[in-house]
Amino acid sequence: MNNPFIFYNQEAFTALIVRFLFNLIITGIIIWFFYYKKTQRRDYLFTFFMVSNTIFLMIFLLDSIKIQVGFALGLFAIFGILRYRTDTLPVREMTYLFAIIGISVINALSNHKVTIIELVTTNFIFIILFWILEMTRIIRHTACKLIIYEKIDLIKPEKQEEMLLDLRARTGLNIERFEIGQVDFLKDTAYVKIYYNGNGKINTADNIEKASEHLTDF
Repeated sequence: MNNPFIFYNQEAFTALIVRFLFNLIITGIIIWFFYYKKTQRRDYLFTFFMVSNTIFLMIFLLDSIKIQVGFALGLFAIFGILRYRTDTLPVREMTYLFAIIGISVINALSNHKVTIIELVTTNFIFIILFWILEMTRIIRHTACKLIIYEKIDLIKPEKQEEMLLDLRARTGLNIERFEIGQVDFLKDTAYVKIYYNGNGKINTADNIEKASEHLTDF
């Protein structure tokens, strides 16, 4: 009776280690140098690395036991549209998550029909695209923050320019525009979402999305 379990296969093990390290380097460059250096978000840093490695190992091992590629891509689609129940995943983070899942799936599913040059080129295309979009000024990034503003006498339409100058002076940010949300006349405060040039480090507050849910005017 043949043993269904193989203790060691040098060729398969070498392929696993080499591909895993290659995928880790590519996704690590994108996650660390393009995302983390701009946002300083350690929570998503953990998520991106773990999702990338988990997807790669799962897809690689499923493919090695001849599970249909369609099933593996179905798993990719499920994770690609993942929305965490505790927090709403921002569009920027969802894009990074989708990209690193896609890269991990490509690296895991590539077989003998895909040459090393094609695989390496595909991965470097991702890196080049992220570099162009994140590190150059071809696309200007606009960041936003939610603040509580107490000078509600300036929220009148005729004083919008004065309010913009006041916001710029008090925040030190190059604010391009702002939106006024709920106004509390009992406390003389208003919720204001400011939009400013974010080509530097983008330090988005963790609770912007949560707070915005309560501001129906936004």
